[in-house]
Amino acid sequence: MATPAPYDLAIDFGGDLFPVSGSRPRLSWKPPTGIPAHAAHELEIHVEGRPPLTTPAHDHLYVDWPAPPLRSGERVRWRVRSRGEAQISPCSAWHEFEAGLLDEDCTAHWITPAADPENARLAPGTRPTYILRTTFTTTEPVRARLYSTALGVYEAFVNGERAGTVELAPGSTSYDRTLYAQTSDVTSSVRPDSNTIEIVLSDGWYRGQVGAFRKPAGWGELLAARLELHLELADGTRQVVRTDEHWTSAPSPITRADLMDGQITDFLAARGPERPVLVDAVTAPPIDWSPAPPVRVIEDRPATSLTRLPDGAWIADFGQNASGWLVLSDLGPAGTRTVIDHGEHLDPATGGLTTTHLDIQRPGDPVTVFVQHDEVISSGAAGEVFEPRHTVHGFRYARLERGEVPLEASSLTMRVVHTDLRPAGTFACSHPDLNHLHEVARWSFRGNAVDVPTDCPTRERIGWTGDYQVFLPSATRLYDVSGFSRKWLRSVRDDQLDDGRIANFSPDGRRAKLRGDQRLDMMAGSAGWGDAVVLVPWHLYETYGDHQVLAENWDAMVRWVEWALNTARTARHPSRVARSAEPLPHEEFIWDGSFHWGEWSEPAPRAADGTPIEPAQDEPEAWMKTDKGEVGTAFLHLSARTLARIARVLGREADAARYTRLAERIKEAWRTEFLDDTGRTTVDTQAGYVRALAYGLAPEELRDAVAARLTELIEAAGTHLGTGFLSTAHLLPVLADTGNTDLAYRLLLQRSSPSWLGMLDRGATTIWEEWDGVDENGDAHASLNHYSKGAVIGFLHTHTLGLRQAENSVAWERFVVAPVPHASLDWARGTFDSPRGTIAVEWRTDGDTLHLTVDVPPTSTATVVLPDGKELTAGPGRFQYPPVTS
Repeated sequence: MATPAPYDLAIDFGGDLFPVSGSRPRLSWKPPTGIPAHAAHELEIHVEGRPPLTTPAHDHLYVDWPAPPLRSGERVRWRVRSRGEAQISPCSAWHEFEAGLLDEDCTAHWITPAADPENARLAPGTRPTYILRTTFTTTEPVRARLYSTALGVYEAFVNGERAGTVELAPGSTSYDRTLYAQTSDVTSSVRPDSNTIEIVLSDGWYRGQVGAFRKPAGWGELLAARLELHLELADGTRQVVRTDEHWTSAPSPITRADLMDGQITDFLAARGPERPVLVDAVTAPPIDWSPAPPVRVIEDRPATSLTRLPDGAWIADFGQNASGWLVLSDLGPAGTRTVIDHGEHLDPATGGLTTTHLDIQRPGDPVTVFVQHDEVISSGAAGEVFEPRHTVHGFRYARLERGEVPLEASSLTMRVVHTDLRPAGTFACSHPDLNHLHEVARWSFRGNAVDVPTDCPTRERIGWTGDYQVFLPSATRLYDVSGFSRKWLRSVRDDQLDDGRIANFSPDGRRAKLRGDQRLDMMAGSAGWGDAVVLVPWHLYETYGDHQVLAENWDAMVRWVEWALNTARTARHPSRVARSAEPLPHEEFIWDGSFHWGEWSEPAPRAADGTPIEPAQDEPEAWMKTDKGEVGTAFLHLSARTLARIARVLGREADAARYTRLAERIKEAWRTEFLDDTGRTTVDTQAGYVRALAYGLAPEELRDAVAARLTELIEAAGTHLGTGFLSTAHLLPVLADTGNTDLAYRLLLQRSSPSWLGMLDRGATTIWEEWDGVDENGDAHASLNHYSKGAVIGFLHTHTLGLRQAENSVAWERFVVAPVPHASLDWARGTFDSPRGTIAVEWRTDGDTLHLTVDVPPTSTATVVLPDGKELTAGPGRFQYPPVTS
């Protein structure tokens, strides 16, 4: 049988319809079967206008660019073949990409709409959108590339045809430091003779509202765009059209656009006068090229029902909570106004849309009323369609009002919009509820992967660090999130405060690093949230084998851990001051004297009348002063230990030794302060025991006692979990790994609240923020699309299916297959598209016999653990147990 060729060639940059890189892209591919793990590889690279290059490579992941740096717009074709001792593979298929327009070569000016300085004084959420315009003449082009970006959200059009497929460009970044550009092939849109370019520009993430309290983003005061169109003409000459003083600006039919509040489009609005643009009225960072795939329309969903309410309004149900917008294809006669409100829930009493569960109040401030509101006024023109691409909503339901003008379900489409992530894994089993839970968690992540990992697509829509830190191990099993995560981590670094603290969310439009808001400043730097700067890069490295993600975040990691160490040393919680005026020796490593969110969102205890007790909402000042040193110290240990491992990978041996010693001292301090010699913790919560076991804080001789106390608490709660954001992902694995598999599955399959299946029974199509997101009366509470508790699906992959990466393995070079079956399951199967190829696992039970099949990709080895504990080694190819005999 002939050796196949390498495949899945890629670079570490994104792009729209074709990859676009910076000057030094890294190259990756997957090796063919039949080639040994440490085979050599041979690259053949053709850069337009240069001699071909053939060069060896000694790995297949993130190979440094082996040629001189690329110049702006250069086109590259490359392929690879692999060499074993006894065989040579065929060459792979060609992979093609282009270098983007590098910042130093850009000659365009930043242009600002003429009316923007006066409109900038309007309240965020009320500002209009602009059209920036120019015309040019040319001859027939053989190639046309449009390079564009903006401070704001923009779309570009050439002769009325939209450039590219990216939505919400240029994306969400920390605009004071980072700005990405987009490249589009517009060759088919350019005509010989006269042409028009238009840019539609709105506030977006740059200047619109941000966060639950809808405060204005603080990146800048004026909108601006920059664009260059590069034309290669049939006669061999080149022509460049760029933004400059010859462009004009005018109001657009979009009379209001805000990513949070919504969009109003008036197709009857008279086109305003065109006025010269302002030139270079803004300051912007250098442009760069994103490592992430773009935001796109991923799928369309029709309305599953359309119901008329007694007040004349309509309720459209799309059957799935998601991020995106509603497209309306029938706008009615001229002058018809259609008003659309979006939400996640229907009032159980009236059947009407309700969003009051998403209202929020900051202590001392009025209630911030949740709004996702679009309007459109029809011009009556044939074929007119409303698609509000300058906003984005989280919704399942839409409420529409249009008077007596009829409405048909066929005219309504939900466009699902998020980052176009490549699927990486599958899971299915014999229990339909677990398959349903997996799908619900997947949808929850999809709805929160809108250019950055957000907490929810409704109330806040910001990249909370703790949420992504918790969910990332599950996210990597669902999608390839390598570039998506690296892009976000750049904002985390950009937003880091001077003293080393990590902002609670990034990109931080509220700009906590400027320290202009005392409350924001006080709340920055929480354990479990700020630790994302250490834990996220480490998991990415383990999963994908990318050393650079560690190197580029190293300084930020060190600054964060050193700030936490210094805070532990110099600040004490009042309860410890009351205990002893002078700190006890171990208190040097107890991180308790600064703000922590703590476990956050544990199941709320109930008052005598059954109402939930919510200290963070009911008594916020007292809650903020609560001692959360157990959580803080646990995460300080975890980050110090992880930082030592990172230092070792980067060859920083002195740092590795130092942080290893510190991690040990922090662990001893945690044991001294929070654990007694019977295995009880001072906080005595499920979350605390989960951390003790998951993070290696409990000494070996006490692990059984700690696990026993955890099971006691679960059983005492009626076989219900009591964990929140930070420890829920570890709960079931900890139980299974300490011999409590049956209890783990009883928790997983629990139907009464708090539980995952309880959410499904009450109609969840995404994971809720609170365990009782919809209560027994059908009333909604908080966000109904918050993915953190959906991290439980990691257990389905690592334990139910049994597929996990081996300890100290990188990029799935070694993995373990150790299914943890249960009486409720007959079979499970799943796949994972690892950096080395696709791993497939399938098992089924036949009486007391386990039948197991594993596909091991090239350059990987598997350890298969059978139910009796016997371990077998499987190399590349298919492994079956019991062995198949001929």
